Amino acid sequence: MRDLETLLGGEWVTTGEWIDVHDPADVRTPVARVPALTAEDVTRAYDHAERGFALWKRTSPFERARVLTDAARLLRERLDTIAADVTAENGKTLTEARGEAGKAADFLDYYASLARQGYGTLLHDARPDTRTHTQREPIGVILVISPWNDPLITPARKLAPLLATGNAAVFKPATDTPLAGLHFARALHDAGLPAGVLNVVTGRTREIEAALLDDPRITGITFTGSNEVGDTVRRRIAARNVRFQGELGGKNASVVLRDADLPAAARTVVAAAFGQAGQRCTATSRVIVEEPVREKFTRLLVTEVEKLVVGPGGDPATTLGPLAGPRQRDGVLADLDRAVKEGARVLTGGAADTAGDRAHGCWVRPTVLGDVTPDMAVWRDEVFGPVLAVRAVPGFEEAVAAVNDSVYGLAAAVFTRDIGAAYRFADEAECGQVAVNHPTPGWDVHLPFGGFHASGTGYKEQGDEVLRFSTRVKTVAVHFGA
Repeated sequence: MRDLETLLGGEWVTTGEWIDVHDPADVRTPVARVPALTAEDVTRAYDHAERGFALWKRTSPFERARVLTDAARLLRERLDTIAADVTAENGKTLTEARGEAGKAADFLDYYASLARQGYGTLLHDARPDTRTHTQREPIGVILVISPWNDPLITPARKLAPLLATGNAAVFKPATDTPLAGLHFARALHDAGLPAGVLNVVTGRTREIEAALLDDPRITGITFTGSNEVGDTVRRRIAARNVRFQGELGGKNASVVLRDADLPAAARTVVAAAFGQAGQRCTATSRVIVEEPVREKFTRLLVTEVEKLVVGPGGDPATTLGPLAGPRQRDGVLADLDRAVKEGARVLTGGAADTAGDRAHGCWVRPTVLGDVTPDMAVWRDEVFGPVLAVRAVPGFEEAVAAVNDSVYGLAAAVFTRDIGAAYRFADEAECGQVAVNHPTPGWDVHLPFGGFHASGTGYKEQGDEVLRFSTRVKTVAVHFGA
């Protein structure tokens, strides 16, 4: 087991208390431990961030770009080591973990290039001898709170744009999966990021919550996680002039129309539903299929699911790893038990896998549920695991209505050969991301990302849309006449 340090004020530090990090494939022995910072340590992190911001906002955007580019190179050079730690702390397959590390580097490269671009607009002014322009400026010290399911790519998605635009950050990785975030911070530190610009708070949230959320120097909070926690954060900062960017829950649907390429749709839906063991906000968790092809498609779907190889993430043969921890496993099993009691039928899976050494891991078999009705909890509530619910509808109109009958609005997909139906679906689906003959997850770094309704807030992530969160606009008028 390794003892790891965390980054405060440009120094790698430890404290007297520790937090164990476990491999969900076998939770008996910790794989590492990280410092359990105190509330006083958090306040010091904001002290460092305040000083770091004063320097970083005045740093040339070309120097900022260099730091991000060099950090991206370091992530790629260290990719195998980082991927192994992502797998060890989260349970993802090595293929998924390597993809996550590579994408994190892509975020740094993309925002390094964006840092070099123009940052304002020249405007006409009705006054004589006056030239007016706007300029974008960083907003200050931003608190970054990232989840356990994407422990590297989510920090990259959040930190890269705010650093590129001159902000400083206090970064709180998920308590269960801090290793990936520390790798990301080390790459930036080794690339020459000035002291205090990025500070990493490892610790137990319940012990440091007040210090994290109540510091008066916070100008923005970007959060990915549950609606329950997101709403708590929003209420806590409601009376303050603090921006909030939230990427919250989802109950994403894939629609299979009668004219679709059914084998291709089945393969794509399985990849969308069971990648990362279903533990991603954009995973497909509902399938809405037109009644004439329900039986055939469901049979193809179950066949594809039963091809998945469940096992430890470090095994190259594994295509579906364990859930990220005991609480996550137990929650998913409780959701399955409730679904069956409410009348859903298990078509495949539906239980924990506890054979042999699996007894010490967080294993749930990939599950497809049939006979699901819209009043069931499994149809309406986020499960966040390898569970797919199938429901048949008469036609296109009913399919769109079923997609939109949700408090969420993150992602949806439609499978069809009819280009007219595809565009109608894109117009009518109440979601922030719509895919046609593609999986619900899998958006590139330059594409705006974020949901509607209970899935998100007004600030998008990714692309240049995120600059609306991490910068403010100043208007400047200059009179140059006599």
